[in-house]
Amino acid sequence: MQLFEDADLAVYRASDVAYRASIGDPRISEVRILRPQEIPVYVADGLFDLGITGRDCIEERGSEVVSLGELAYSKVTANPARIVLAVSADSPARSLAELAAAVADRPGRLRVSTEYPELTRRALASHGIDADIALSYGATEAKVPDIADAVVDMTETGSALRAAGLRVIETLLVSHTELIANPSAAADPEKRHAMEQILTLLQGTLEARGKVLVKLNVAAENLDAVLAVLPSMRAPTISELSGGGAFALEAVVAKSDINILIPALRDQGASDILEIPLSKIVH
Repeated sequence: MQLFEDADLAVYRASDVAYRASIGDPRISEVRILRPQEIPVYVADGLFDLGITGRDCIEERGSEVVSLGELAYSKVTANPARIVLAVSADSPARSLAELAAAVADRPGRLRVSTEYPELTRRALASHGIDADIALSYGATEAKVPDIADAVVDMTETGSALRAAGLRVIETLLVSHTELIANPSAAADPEKRHAMEQILTLLQGTLEARGKVLVKLNVAAENLDAVLAVLPSMRAPTISELSGGGAFALEAVVAKSDINILIPALRDQGASDILEIPLSKIVH
């Protein structure tokens, strides 16, 4: 919801528990708040033209949708989410191939707990493993060794798995949040154009997060010194001021660096320094 609000596409609901919503934009006629696991199915079936969900949900449901682009944001880190296979830290297996070899040499089926049974089944079957796969409803990492021999779970940092005494031996899928479309809707030129415009707004908003615009003036004799400490996305914009002898500079910089940068710029002779928040950056 926050992403859409930041993109000036605020989602309006009658209450916090309402599933029907609206966005004040002529390109968007109807909005539903649904679970990400369901969205690929409904979009593929043509109930909706457009949806936002994770690649993990798309692959788990096997839905035929068009991916318009990634929306690179995370709850924890800048890293994408990964669907991983993990075993007990004292297991000799260091990869899925080694696990398959170990399973082949022992009696009984491999027990696997996961929230991604179909994705897991396909991954294990590709290595010849006929596993007993149990659907997990949470706390998946806590089920080894008593309930399961291995787990397939989502992680960004792996810290919860390590804390539970598990070791990741294979990444089955790297999952980003994606803007997806129904194939028929995406093939419609008018709808596709509107979809691409929405994607531009959302990606531009994400690109601007954590960045600010810095503007300043500097005398000609201090220009090189200021440029030496001024970072930018590409190269700073430099404009000569009326009357000559001084320049106006502007650059997009990381917000996290700004409190170090502003005093450093002033030390090198910059003046009239402005820090301006950014809403969108569209390349």
